Amino acid sequence: MIIRSLAVAAVALLSTTAAYAADLIIPTSPEPIMESAGFSWDGLYAGVQGGGQFYPGTTYGLLGAHVGVNFIVADPVLIGLEGSAEWIFNNTASFGEFFINGRLGAVVTDEVLIYALAGTGVEVNNAGNTFGTYQLGGGVEFAVTDSISVRGQLVGVGFYNDGNNNFFDGAKATVGVSYHF
Repeated sequence: MIIRSLAVAAVALLSTTAAYAADLIIPTSPEPIMESAGFSWDGLYAGVQGGGQFYPGTTYGLLGAHVGVNFIVADPVLIGLEGSAEWIFNNTASFGEFFINGRLGAVVTDEVLIYALAGTGVEVNNAGNTFGTYQLGGGVEFAVTDSISVRGQLVGVGFYNDGNNNFFDGAKATVGVSYHF
């Protein structure tokens, strides 16, 4: 009988251990938290801008468009190339300006970019005459969604071979909206 009791006890012990083994809780790592990578300043963008162009004694309105590409070369340094076309107008005159601009900037936060801008281009008046022009200044750009940014820009503008000794002949202030692809 002792052997039978020992056998029953051994079977009961093995059954209990097997039942516990089936219910083992194995610790696992928690699910990773996926966070947004933030706004990406890299890549192609296009947009529109408006503002004013100011010469001594004369003020013009401005409407235009821009397209460009940015590269983050080393965090937080950004370089870019941008083309812009603008219609400059007031009650007495209107003309077009076309620029190729280089941008050098710093990504301050995921949503804020500050940059310097230098560009060369042409001004074309209503008679079809062209004048070489340049611009130099800077701006700040804010990301407002995953693909939309707004910017403000202030540049000095000048003319090549205009005969005066001024570095800048006027100034241009614009605000714009860009879509980043």
